[in-house]
Amino acid sequence: MTQYLKIENIQVAQCLHHFIEQEVLPHSAISSTTFWQNFSTIIEELAPVNKNLLAKRDDLQQKIDVWHQNNFGDKFSFLAYKNFLKEINYLVPEVNDFTITTENVDAELATMAGPQLVVPIMNARFAINAVNARWGSLYDALYGSDVIAEENGAESSGGYNPVRGEKVIAFARQFLDQNIPLSTGSHVQAVQYQISDDSLVIHLKSGEKVRLLQSNAFKGYQGNNNSPTALLFAHNGLHFEINFDESSIIAKSDHAGISDITLESALTTIMDCEDSVAAVDADDKVAAYKNWLGLMLGNLTIAVNKGGKTIQRKMASDRKYQQLDGTKLTLKGRSLMFVRNVGHLMTNNAILLTNGNEVPEGIIDAMITSLIASINLQSSSTETAFCNSAEQSIYIVKPKMHGPEEVAFANTLFEQVEDALNLTRNTIKMGIMDEERRTSVNLKACIAQAKSRVVFINTGFLDRTGDEIHTSMAAGIMAKKADIKLTPWISAYEDNNVDIGLACGFSGKAQIGKGMWPIPDQMSNMLATKINHVQAGANTAWVPSPTAATLHALHYHKEDVFSLQQALTTRKPANLDDILTIPLAINSNWSEQEISDELDNNAQGILGYVVRWIDQGVGCSKVPDINNVGLMEDRATLRISSQHIANWLTHSVCTKEQVLKSLKKMAGVVDSQNKADDSYQAMASNFENSIAFKAACDLVFLGTKQVNGYTEPLLHHYRLKIKGITN
Repeated sequence: MTQYLKIENIQVAQCLHHFIEQEVLPHSAISSTTFWQNFSTIIEELAPVNKNLLAKRDDLQQKIDVWHQNNFGDKFSFLAYKNFLKEINYLVPEVNDFTITTENVDAELATMAGPQLVVPIMNARFAINAVNARWGSLYDALYGSDVIAEENGAESSGGYNPVRGEKVIAFARQFLDQNIPLSTGSHVQAVQYQISDDSLVIHLKSGEKVRLLQSNAFKGYQGNNNSPTALLFAHNGLHFEINFDESSIIAKSDHAGISDITLESALTTIMDCEDSVAAVDADDKVAAYKNWLGLMLGNLTIAVNKGGKTIQRKMASDRKYQQLDGTKLTLKGRSLMFVRNVGHLMTNNAILLTNGNEVPEGIIDAMITSLIASINLQSSSTETAFCNSAEQSIYIVKPKMHGPEEVAFANTLFEQVEDALNLTRNTIKMGIMDEERRTSVNLKACIAQAKSRVVFINTGFLDRTGDEIHTSMAAGIMAKKADIKLTPWISAYEDNNVDIGLACGFSGKAQIGKGMWPIPDQMSNMLATKINHVQAGANTAWVPSPTAATLHALHYHKEDVFSLQQALTTRKPANLDDILTIPLAINSNWSEQEISDELDNNAQGILGYVVRWIDQGVGCSKVPDINNVGLMEDRATLRISSQHIANWLTHSVCTKEQVLKSLKKMAGVVDSQNKADDSYQAMASNFENSIAFKAACDLVFLGTKQVNGYTEPLLHHYRLKIKGITN
């Protein structure tokens, strides 16, 4: 049973109170009394507003359901539908043109373009790996992935394979020729790189000495002039190094002595308190906040077993170079960190109101993550500090907001937190996730509500599709999941995000992002296709691993995003009518086998994720799909799959018996896929008592009753049951 302390007009879980008092406030300029008084006032004032906003979601959904029921099938008129959405203020009046006025934005968000990692903050190893993924080995990323095909003797198994190594080196030399070409010749012909006469000189096999075609691409070096250990270059705003290590087996076989090429990779990382974690109570929240504190203090470490030895992995230091003019250059060694708070929906027992009701978790997150981040601002001027923001800003991604009113509420919340923590107005910057339908169709108005602090917008196909299905649940039968991707609203939604961002002045000031590459083992496929995100005008896009970040960085060298953005400002903007087009099945006369296959696909995806979330508290992991392809899954996948089956049940495409049969069949498949996990609890042998299986069933069979199709309420309910059993 959680124990509480009454402070002001709130009740605070003892574990959270102890953490704040003993571990956070001693590093802060805010006194304990001031902190709790201000926190209590914010909760007292804003919790009712939060509740009213959620009630409006329910009210709008009810009105939309009734409208579709009264205008079903042949009665449907798109014009009448659009007018109806305006009448109920689902579609708000257009706002006048404006430009965002956000100030003190770090270069990683404003003037640089590169990959973005999203990691569960409760996993310290993932968090450290992500923050250190600012720089990554191109050689390792190529050698250890399928970008280099395992053919003609280039297998990756066993020890170092020189045939595979040669293919890596050839790829890397091509990268150098493309991005820092020589005045004559090729890097393939280079035998020595030397600093001479205040410039970089490259010796070729022919004996010729050449320089770079663009000499200003060379930015500095480590080591000495004749034998540098690293050469630093910049291209399209991103840095990379050519490395020289005489002890390296690769350098010994390389005619220029190159041991590696290190790319500036994950410019930014989102430390996630939301979709990728399973934080259901005060203890879980403290675990998340502890890691955020370690990241802000720079002292987060994790013990890792490597080669039979235990090493302490820690946050990387900054990288220092000598410039040709004799001055020193320092570059950030770590990814710039956002923290993603939860949305407005969930509450948490970490803090209770006087009546015993839980406090909105988004309010708790805003106050505590900002308090912790403010410590980093206080120490960022010292030489030893691990400075996150050189611009003295705090970066918070705010997910799952529905329309401009909810963005305005988040802005008010951030203002009150700033006042409570004695922070300058707009110190807290906001990232707006464009992943809910009411936000997409009112995106410009949403941005307007946070125009002085917004630094990020992005799209998220899975959550957005889940909300699309739930919002239009009563409209008719949805297309198959794969076919939904081909319907008009998807491309219009993706284009609209970029169009609106550019029209609001994001280019050079803030990030426009695209979603996750979900298949971490298919890097060759990613390298071939994810450049589409860059070409779409996004100056960042999500990747699932440090390796993926390094490989995706290659795309930002191939394309100058900011030039692309300028060209995109002249195109015809995406059509709102397309975004509002509901992805209904054109022909739902599917065979029994087609229906069964779709149910199996959805059911397997639901069970594969839910069983780890409920039983083990794993919020994000590589989950095998029905074809045993590992996918990085979080709650967004669960939302779309559960809502899709719920829609087919609603419109009698399938029966409850068919769905239950599929769930039971797929439980056996998921059990088999997890047989190597000693901590895994099988479902198929114990359907009656498996809480995870019960949760999966409820997500489907109660899907239409879940607020906006969200999975969190049921997941939290059943995870708390498991924790109660194990405790």
